[in-house]
Amino acid sequence: MLDTLSCLEQFATATRRHADLSVQKMSFGDPAYVCVRNRFSATLSETVTCSSDGGFITSWGYRLGDTGNVEGAAARLAFLLAAMPA
Repeated sequence: MLDTLSCLEQFATATRRHADLSVQKMSFGDPAYVCVRNRFSATLSETVTCSSDGGFITSWGYRLGDTGNVEGAAARLAFLLAAMPA
């Protein structure tokens, strides 16, 4: 069984490597999620969950990637939030 909380923690760590991104909130409730925003914008933010099949999913249903490539999923989120590359 996939440990989605651990996967979200890894995702949050990967997003912190992007200088323009800031992890605003992590919730380990049901559903667990990570809220990330662009440091230089009050409106560019996204909430990401981890599905039971290991996919990182945005609040509007876009699949960023999976737990096999956490760095790639974080990079896609950075692109969507107009952040500079790591």
